[in-house]
Amino acid sequence: MRREEDYLGEVELPSEAYYGVHTFRALNNFPTTRERFDEKFIWAYFMVKKAAASLNMELGYLGEHEGDAIMRACNEWKELMEHVVVDPLCGGAGTSINMNINEVIANRATELLGGKLGEYRIHPIDHVNLHQSTNDTFPTAAKMAVIVRNEELVEEIIKLQEVIQEKEKEFYAVRKPGRTQLMDGPPIMLGQEFGAFADALARDRWRLNKVEERIRSVNMGGTAIGTGIGAPKNFVLRIVDRIREISRVKIAKAENLIDATQNWDVFSEIHGLLKSLAVNLYKISNDIRLLASGPNTAIGELIPPQIQAGSSIMPGKINPVIPEYAIQLCLSVFGHDVIVTQACASGNLELNQFAPLIVHYTLKSIMFLKNACVALREYVKRIKANEERCAENLKRSVSNLTPLINLFGYEKVSRAIKKASWDIEKTLKILAEEENESFEELSKKLNLKRMTGLGYH
Repeated sequence: MRREEDYLGEVELPSEAYYGVHTFRALNNFPTTRERFDEKFIWAYFMVKKAAASLNMELGYLGEHEGDAIMRACNEWKELMEHVVVDPLCGGAGTSINMNINEVIANRATELLGGKLGEYRIHPIDHVNLHQSTNDTFPTAAKMAVIVRNEELVEEIIKLQEVIQEKEKEFYAVRKPGRTQLMDGPPIMLGQEFGAFADALARDRWRLNKVEERIRSVNMGGTAIGTGIGAPKNFVLRIVDRIREISRVKIAKAENLIDATQNWDVFSEIHGLLKSLAVNLYKISNDIRLLASGPNTAIGELIPPQIQAGSSIMPGKINPVIPEYAIQLCLSVFGHDVIVTQACASGNLELNQFAPLIVHYTLKSIMFLKNACVALREYVKRIKANEERCAENLKRSVSNLTPLINLFGYEKVSRAIKKASWDIEKTLKILAEEENESFEELSKKLNLKRMTGLGYH
């Protein structure tokens, strides 16, 4: 064991711990939820510290040995990540995670200079945190992580969209009944239904691409409240460029550092777009479940892939487990959106104290949606059309009679359908008799091929 102290007093730490007194207090204050910060957020935070050390060394505020040791420690972020132990849902607007990372870097840099853990030849605050605050490092690292993860998500949306578009082509000639409010509707191509899925995802891609323009604006250099207190002007003016060079993440210095420090509405915006994607993935997943339902006693127009047994007691049962998995992830994102929205609105004056919660659930939602896209992509690839069932269901749908309203009017056709007890052939015979038309000629006017196109008359 080793002993460390801060202005609150002395504590005893494990000898091998790379964290220090500030992290120790956080671990004792905040019982763990067993949640962990996203790996890209931790990487981004280390890159912010590396950039700060690099610039401070270049400007003469940090000695070459100290600056080099900090930068070398930051390069080992992947090995040091296990020592970033503060719970994401902690109080203090992120101060605990900032200090956790400062202490881990300081201790490793001290080791690299030949010192022992806790000796702090490199000081967590005076060196690693030089000219910085939690209130500019935390949101900057957060936005960097969101940019990287958002780009990964967009790539998975593209891959899912492409698979769905392949199914659109594959199912292009498969006619089936459409359905409104789960009841029989006019004919539609199965490929047209999948085409609508693909177009919905295309909108999500566009929205998430465009929002990145707002995420890029960071408040680094603003220190505590955006005024840059405690940081020299030459550091404030150049730090964002240095972070961009080191991380290769396309961030830009906010025009108003005070605004970018206290207002977190951009996270509400991006999470709202994540929710929109979740809405579409939920709808697509649920529609697939419905179209595959039964299969013998319900719709059964899709043949889902047989990827695992569906029951521990019913032999031969196959469940739509992947759409169900995706739906559960989407439901979680809906809940996260409520949390993020409320937290973004709850900042007070110069700071949002709920920054850790906002960042954690935003990144978690991105990860959930990425997983949903990956799982659905592999599932949709293996979906087949039950063409026989599609044709059988279409043949029985009284909504095929919709074009007749242009000949006889809505009320007359409705009465005939009711009189025929919703039997298509009987309805045509009734109308033919009432209107003195030929049954054969009337039947020819119901052209199912033309009904699945736009603007049928």
